[in-house]
Amino acid sequence: MRLTTKGRYAVTAMLDLALHAEHGPTCLNDISRRQEISLSYLEQLFSRLRRAGLVKSVRGPGGGYLLARPPAEISVSQVIDAVDERVDATRCQGLSDCQQGDICLTHYLWCELSGQIRRFLDGVTLCQLAKRPDVLQTATRQRHRVDASILASSSR
Repeated sequence: MRLTTKGRYAVTAMLDLALHAEHGPTCLNDISRRQEISLSYLEQLFSRLRRAGLVKSVRGPGGGYLLARPPAEISVSQVIDAVDERVDATRCQGLSDCQQGDICLTHYLWCELSGQIRRFLDGVTLCQLAKRPDVLQTATRQRHRVDASILASSSR
């Protein structure tokens, strides 16, 4: 089972947005610096997230992105779905043609695992993640790193 970079980065960026929501719109450049995700990649992801109704954009000075709904109403699985990611443990992507057009011996086992993963991700919201001590500690470290970098570059 693989969750590709696209899905991981989308969840990371949405969690970053949730963590900084109290400061108003967040620009993608800030997320890019904190999460070390390329700006062009974030632009592609946020285009999909906006079409899925998970974020809204604010134009002009001080603009950026906001969550379109409260973080308690956005599950990790919704974010993954929005960027056309599949969390699937089967080798056949659920098409039941794992073994030259037929179902393999373990097809249903991997389908059940995929279902368990889906239910788990359905049950985890951005709000829950944003309250985790490990997430808060990492977010603080990232802010300090970016702030130090900005100070160092401005003193040159």
